[in-house]
Amino acid sequence: MSEVSRAGTWLLGEKSVSRMGYGTMQLAGPQVFGPPRDRNAAISVLRAALESGITHFDTSDFYGPHITNQIVREALSPYRDDVTLVTKIGVKRGEKGQWNRALTPEAINEAVHDNLRNLGLEVLDVVNLRLMFNPAKPVEGDITEPLEALIALKEQGLIRELGISNATLQQVTQARSMTEIVCVQNMYNLANRQDDAMIDLLAAENIAYVPFFPLGGFTPLQSAELDRVAAEHDATPKQVALAWLLQRSPNILLIPGTSSLAHLRENIASVNVELSDDAVAELDGIAG
Repeated sequence: MSEVSRAGTWLLGEKSVSRMGYGTMQLAGPQVFGPPRDRNAAISVLRAALESGITHFDTSDFYGPHITNQIVREALSPYRDDVTLVTKIGVKRGEKGQWNRALTPEAINEAVHDNLRNLGLEVLDVVNLRLMFNPAKPVEGDITEPLEALIALKEQGLIRELGISNATLQQVTQARSMTEIVCVQNMYNLANRQDDAMIDLLAAENIAYVPFFPLGGFTPLQSAELDRVAAEHDATPKQVALAWLLQRSPNILLIPGTSSLAHLRENIASVNVELSDDAVAELDGIAG
């Protein structure tokens, strides 16, 4: 039994995936733009993640752009049957790395075909509609046009399952009224608990919740409480933050990213951290 399997699995549509997954964003260059400093190292990290038992890989063709998906293809193709690749569309990078909104039907169609080509696939396992009404946080906005474009591509057989990202509860509800949604990917971590109610609702419906920036993202989590609990559990603060997420709800799937083999192993080892009720209560206070 692999270490990763200790965290269990969850269904993404009809496929079971490891709850401890891997996100590819850090395999691109600085600011997720351009090539990595060491392409061979990026390939090694991906292969090590697979060998560790990870079967859930989160990526996007706007990482790089294109470069990260090409690295995924080189590292993991031909893909094993148990591997699930989750990508996202809704953004187009500018010439200087800008993150531009790309939610028109034409942009949606182009992005899906870019992902297919660069990943070397005929069908995408899961595509998240990344809403860029506000890049920093979910804000209300009608999603009918871009989601209809994605549904049409799914009906053409180019996509198996759909998800939504950076979305409000109202947008998740709208999406579910239009099509089956297998996952929601929003920012959530120890210090950012705005989706607590959504997570519980989705768990009751057997829908996966995938927190991006599980360790704080560009502003890493820092807390005296986190440091104290980590010391008590002979773990790093990052491991405790990931362990807290795994214990928060069974439908939470983790996709921490790294370009380092050492950090990959550190992230995976978080599945061995078992937090006591008292530790969880102390950590819950961080967001308050």
